[in-house]
Formats: sequence, structure tokens, C-alpha cells
Amino acid sequence: MAVTNLNKTTSGGLAPGMQEYFDRKLLRNMKPKLVHMQFGQKRPLPPNNGLTIQFRRWGELGASTTPLTEGVAPEGQMMSQTEVKATIEEYGDVIYISDKLAKTHLDRVVSEAQRQVADQAALSMDHITRDVINAGTNVLYANGKSARNALTATDLLTGKEIQKAVRMLKKAKAPKLRDGKYVCIVGPDITYALQQDENWVKVSLYQDKENIYSGEVGKLWGCIFVETTEAKIFEDAGASSVDVASALVMGAEAYG
Repeated sequence: MAVTNLNKTTSGGLAPGMQEYFDRKLLRNMKPKLVHMQFGQKRPLPPNNGLTIQFRRWGELGASTTPLTEGVAPEGQMMSQTEVKATIEEYGDVIYISDKLAKTHLDRVVSEAQRQVADQAALSMDHITRDVINAGTNVLYANGKSARNALTATDLLTGKEIQKAVRMLKKAKAPKLRDGKYVCIVGPDITYALQQDENWVKVSLYQDKENIYSGEVGKLWGCIFVETTEAKIFEDAGASSVDVASALVMGAEAYG
């Protein structure tokens, strides 16, 4: 016998009772690893002391290679300093939430807004620091190219290019960081390329996890590599408008 009026889950008259289950455990967004601030000098600027802070660097004395004359005091040397100034700026953002929304929405909108703004603040500080460092003038271009707009998609960062950067820092007498090595901040694409070098040493083979930098992935040719998805990409800056990835190689006290 056929049943004409069969009530089913798809019956229109019963639709109000067929609700979706609401899981109050919300999915979390993937967050980037922020690394650019960890290698810089940090100084407090006390209240009511203006907008500018001054860093100072001592000059070095050259080698003294002239024999002394008995009974005659040497002329002596003049000390010197170089100043580097930084001017503070304010940054911020806001999420506006009505009282009605906060009191009626199923999710905790206010606490989530606070979390999102805090994450945004950290990301903003990382990007601002990254962009300032990348504005430096000590630049090496891959494959012997002389300018950023001359780079092509085949001009890749290799171990040889890292060796050139390390040589440049050594000749400049740049102080090293942990384990007598410099640090290089890179994005995932550069990490992938460098991991093909047979001399690459992954971080799990040489360090206790409590003593590594945030984002550290390995070392090669005198550099410790720190990876972040927020590494600088100069969009459309290369030949034929290809994107150019930045690799920041630095010593201790490179910025503040």
C-alpha cells in the first residue's frame, strides 16, 4: 500500500523544527609567525620626552703601528660617535559593535573583537619593522644582477648568494648573533630553495627547542635562517613585472 501523506525530514510543514546544530567552538584563523622585531634593539621613550629617540654608535680607533719615542708621549686620539635617530608614530584601528549586537549574538563578539585587534596590532608592528629594514641601502641582487628591476624568475637565492652576504657582513665587521652566526629572515619559497643545498642543516639536528629563535628553520653557510610568511615581497618589481622576494641577512644590533 502506498502512503500519500508521508511526513519526512524534507517536508515543508516541518521545516521550523529541522534546525542546524550550532557548535559554539569556533574555528580559529591561521596566524602568521611574526619575527622581524626579535633581533632589534629596544629602548623605552619615557613620557614627555618628545617624539625622537637617539641611538649612538662609538667609532673605532685604527691600529697604532708607529713605534714610540722614548720620553715622548704620543699625541693621543680623538674619540667619535655616530648618531642614529628614530621618530615615533602612532598606529591603531577599531571595531565598532552595537550594544544590541553584543547582547544578542550567539558568539562572544566583544572578546573576539579584542583578540582580532590585538592580533592586528602585532601584525602591523611586524610589517612596519619589516618595511623599515628592507629600505636599507646595503643590497645584493641574486645571480650578479645590478638592480631589482633586472631580476627574472630564474634568478634564485642560492647558497653562493648567502656566502656573498656573509662575506659582506664580515668585511664590515658586523657583530654576529647566536653561535657566532648571522641571521637571515626569509619566506617559505626561499626556505624551500635553500633546503635543496646539500649543506643545509635543519634545526632539529642541532638545537634544543628552548634555545632557538622564533621561526628558526635551519642554518647554512654561517647564517641561521628564520622563516615567516610575512617576509617582504616587492610585487611587480622585477623584470617583466615578476615579484621579488627579500632575504634579510643581518648581524647583531643591526636596527632598533
